[in-house]
Amino acid sequence: MIKKIGIGILAGVVSGLFSTGGGMILVPAFIHLLNLEDTKARGTSVFCILPMVITSSFFYYKGHFIDWKVAVLCAIGGAIGGYIGAKLLKKLPEKILKIVFTAFLIYVSYKMILT
Repeated sequence: MIKKIGIGILAGVVSGLFSTGGGMILVPAFIHLLNLEDTKARGTSVFCILPMVITSSFFYYKGHFIDWKVAVLCAIGGAIGGYIGAKLLKKLPEKILKIVFTAFLIYVSYKMILT
């Protein structure tokens, strides 16, 4: 139980500071520390993100850090993309998902270092 709460706290801090945490912290932690299967780790991560996002959003809102036009349009796109991604999760082989996820993390890390 302590390990699970610790993972949540780490993901929440990362989410609050960097507006990320679900995929980058929760999925690998669920797979490697809690031994969840990959698809279950992704699904559990999506569920855990909701309270983190609501909490962080409140403080970003209070600090006037939200561009509402961008936020609403991206939220619409995110809902559509989330639906498509959840459907693809059932159809793509696990190996492909791991490769794509790893490539994505490497690409994002590379871009963050260079900027």
